[in-house]
Amino acid sequence: MSKWTIELDRGACIGSGMCTSMAPDHFRLDGGTSTPINETVEEDEAVIDAAESCPMEAILVRSTDGTVLAPQP
Repeated sequence: MSKWTIELDRGACIGSGMCTSMAPDHFRLDGGTSTPINETVEEDEAVIDAAESCPMEAILVRSTDGTVLAPQP
């Protein structure tokens, strides 16, 4: 199983909490915005779902080779 990286644009994040409710093992709210618990994670569809559900598209998920997995355009 490969690893994914999570990038979060805190400037774009509005703190809706969608990611924390969809992937609580991977995101937490910190000071009103989301923060990844770990920037490198095992593959988990919940991380993709969280990135896809973010209303501001503030979450970027990449594979180990740098390919953007989510959000999809």
